[in-house]
Amino acid sequence: MAYEELKARQSVVWGNGPYQRITEAIADLHTHVIDRLEPESGVRWLDLACGTGAVAELAAARGATVTGLDLAPALIETAKERAQEQGLAIDYVVGDVEQLALDDGSFEIVSSVCGVMFAPDHEAVARELARVTKPGGRIGLINWTPGPGVADLFRIMAPFQAAPLPSNPFEWGEEKHVRELLGDAFELELEKHVSPFALESGEAYWELFSTSYGPTKTLVESLGDRSEELHRAWVDALETKYRVNGGIVQQREYLLVLGTRR
Repeated sequence: MAYEELKARQSVVWGNGPYQRITEAIADLHTHVIDRLEPESGVRWLDLACGTGAVAELAAARGATVTGLDLAPALIETAKERAQEQGLAIDYVVGDVEQLALDDGSFEIVSSVCGVMFAPDHEAVARELARVTKPGGRIGLINWTPGPGVADLFRIMAPFQAAPLPSNPFEWGEEKHVRELLGDAFELELEKHVSPFALESGEAYWELFSTSYGPTKTLVESLGDRSEELHRAWVDALETKYRVNGGIVQQREYLLVLGTRR
């Protein structure tokens, strides 16, 4: 599938469902990147693939001047509503992280939590990160690794997909790949961490993702009678691999990417 065709689909897929439920399941990641980037009053902050606005909200609450950008119009609408409810002045825009309609060097901080990793053209994303970050400015990315955790969910879904993705988003969780993409433009600091996620059962995990996570919900809706096959494969895999003391505990591994623009 060509990149542009995939992005056209993604703009709809990621907005299919109440994504805020998924946002709340990675709240520890939002806090982690905010704590490491340390927002200050007036700093120009760009949050890419911002979803429903969790990182943007935290940065704005600490005084940063924040722009949030996402490919999915439905997610941007939710983010705008949340900002208005909280009295936060955040500039939310629909946009493509591979082709940012933003000036060179216009932000002191650029962040993305489990976001830009899903854009298909990794090299284009890296170029745009370097272009819009001010010299001496910083980036903070959190990317799921191909190891234990969220990548397992995509492996469960893969046999049910009509076609494989044109690029592997989980390469953004590999240190070598990130250094190849960003090492020329940024002084990098890379750290692996684990985000534990606990639910009472594999069935509860299925309910969350099949109703609220756009890629899973869209796949389920496309399968017709085969959706029950995916349902069973999902629950069985989680119960087999992650059952701990009467519940499901998934240790989701991620790579924290911190960089300073050269």
